[in-house]
Amino acid sequence: MKYLLRKLGSFVATLCVISILVFLALQVLPGDPAILILGTEGDPAALEVIRDRLGLSDPPLIRYGQWMFGVLQGDFGESIRYNVPVSSLLIRALPVTLGLALLGVGVAIVIAIPLGISCAIHKGQLVDNLGLILSQLGMAIPAFWMGILLMQLLAVRYGLFPPGGYVGAFSLVLPGLALALPRAAVLTRMVRSSMLQTIEQDYVRTARSKGLTEFIVLYKHALRNASINIFTVAGIHLTQLLAGTIIIEQVFSLPGLGQLLLAGVLQRDLPLVQGLVMVGAALILFSNLVFDLVIVVLDPRIQFD
Repeated sequence: MKYLLRKLGSFVATLCVISILVFLALQVLPGDPAILILGTEGDPAALEVIRDRLGLSDPPLIRYGQWMFGVLQGDFGESIRYNVPVSSLLIRALPVTLGLALLGVGVAIVIAIPLGISCAIHKGQLVDNLGLILSQLGMAIPAFWMGILLMQLLAVRYGLFPPGGYVGAFSLVLPGLALALPRAAVLTRMVRSSMLQTIEQDYVRTARSKGLTEFIVLYKHALRNASINIFTVAGIHLTQLLAGTIIIEQVFSLPGLGQLLLAGVLQRDLPLVQGLVMVGAALILFSNLVFDLVIVVLDPRIQFD
């Protein structure tokens, strides 16, 4: 309980620091943000409207306090480009990015565990060599290029999936695979390495001597201890995807947080960029907290002071 409370305190403190850095980076910049938004040829009356909407006439400390007060109430301000509340844009884009990240990591784990175990128990044999070659290829091919290949093959040629856009969860299958395959390559090597160390332990030999099936020995006994390293790496991949699906979203024209952030940066939509960075940071911190707790569940021997 003390560990959980300490982690929650760290969670809140980190978000506060991030909020200050985001505010300073976007509000205390050289030049007039209103001119950055409308350009040097912007109408003076329109410039004044933008300044009023951004609260640029108030001191920075007051602006930060007003913004944080709104954030705590779920109000991130109004988007300058879309003329709607930022929170409504986040609600529409968040399920796309979150679903894409979870699908990418989930499929990677499903592929990597049986393939990595097969490589470990057939070390030095054909299965192992093929698995290592496939994992090397997977790590060498960028996710966006994998996405283009999958789109051309499964969407354009065979018409099994939509080539782009978002019409439901089915639209996330191809981009999810494009994100999962390179990460499955990394996790496969991690599973193989962890299982090679685990299957040589005394308790595995004891389990086999009791007459347990090889499946139970590998997946119930050996994999449980090896899964700590696996899920640690999977957690890192999840945080990377939560912050870095922008390229895949661009390739498949998905209306996720990455696309929204790109539009906000290009249009100098400061309230939108601030809200996106805060939500992205909260997601990353929360996923780290969840994976820390998952590791404790997997191995009760781990104790946090």
